[in-house]
Amino acid sequence: MSPESKKLFNIIILGVSFMFIFTAFQTCGNIAQTVITNLNNTDFHGSGYTSMSIIYGVFSASNLISPSVVAIVGPQLSMVVSGVFYSLYIAVFIQPATWAFYTASVFIGIAAAVLWTAQGNCLTVNSNENTIGRNSGVFWALLQSSLFFGNLYIYFAWQGKTRISESDRRTVFIALTVISLVGTVLFFLIRKQEDTKTPGEEDSTNEILGDSSSAKAKMMRAVAAFKKSIKLSFTKEILLLSVTTAYTGLELTFFSGVYGTCIGAVNRFGNEEKSLIGLSGIFIGVGEILGGGMFGLLSKNNRFGRNPVVMLGIVVHFIAFYLIFFNMPNDAPVAPMEGTDRIAYMIPSKEVAILCSFLLGLGDSCFNTQLLSILGFLYSEDSAPAFAIFKFVQSICAAVAYFYSNYFLLQWQLLIMVVVGFFGTITFFAVEWEAAAALAARSSDYSSI
Repeated sequence: MSPESKKLFNIIILGVSFMFIFTAFQTCGNIAQTVITNLNNTDFHGSGYTSMSIIYGVFSASNLISPSVVAIVGPQLSMVVSGVFYSLYIAVFIQPATWAFYTASVFIGIAAAVLWTAQGNCLTVNSNENTIGRNSGVFWALLQSSLFFGNLYIYFAWQGKTRISESDRRTVFIALTVISLVGTVLFFLIRKQEDTKTPGEEDSTNEILGDSSSAKAKMMRAVAAFKKSIKLSFTKEILLLSVTTAYTGLELTFFSGVYGTCIGAVNRFGNEEKSLIGLSGIFIGVGEILGGGMFGLLSKNNRFGRNPVVMLGIVVHFIAFYLIFFNMPNDAPVAPMEGTDRIAYMIPSKEVAILCSFLLGLGDSCFNTQLLSILGFLYSEDSAPAFAIFKFVQSICAAVAYFYSNYFLLQWQLLIMVVVGFFGTITFFAVEWEAAAALAARSSDYSSI
């Protein structure tokens, strides 16, 4: 197998592994609040929104140390151990207990930071400036296939159900736990890249992946990775991209947790309201996969860089927010177990609700594929710290969004996303223009990114 084929193989295995793990986790997140509100066990007092807020809060803080962890343990083992913690979190729902639920939320927050830092490192090590766009798209399309499979099961299994029984819950979460473990095992298939640097040539990527087993060498790499993260955090490019990243955190919370809850709370959808949560997740996944394919796999034919894709993403999201505002009752995110009988500015339409799911997924893929691409391009030699900062900002904003989702009506959640999305698009444009100018100065073919 040629070196390039080997790298593409690693990207595909990385994407498939994430697809299995997040088939389980994203399906879990999509139905968590609905499942919790249907629990017959009165001793359980957990909240899906609060759990996700804890996860993303711990996730954000843990990104400060995740490059050091990856430097010591290595990216492959880091992803394997993190996958185990994802499986444990999902397994908690088989027999929920409040203390276990929130404890697992803390541990998966730590695991998520390590997992995504290692993923960014693995993606960059197996890419160059000519393949980073393609590889980002391949990975993103495979990852977001996870939204399709898990939610397809939910749609058919919960068809016609107005309450989720204990048997329904256990069956779903046992299956999701097994799926997550399968994805974890697949990480072992990723093949290590040989060091192609000349003697004496160094970069932080090779430091992360170094072979030295001495405790002193590992500690030096950990400290170097931490210092690099702090240094990168205050660069102009990272500060500007942080606004865009903040938006992806807010809209991630909305489409992965809040919007499904809104759909499940609308009583006017009749006995399909619970199964529509699964259908919504499927169409979010379709949008994500389509976007990953169009803007990743076909990126070599894009002569205009990343900005048009991000512009498309914000326009698509604004259309979705407008339709959701008109279609969904304002109290849907915070409705009680009985749901809500209110209407917004039109009678709630299932078709419009599902169309918005597709638009949310498509817009999200526009932003994330381009952020992965530009980070891999700008920080090819500092991949682990750069992706750790990206996930730090994204996760802390997701944590804040999950927290206020317990209290804010739908209109205020939409308004926050519109404002942050507008400014995030402008700041991304600024960084992309500078990246294009820098690439042109190196006499490279910009259309190949």
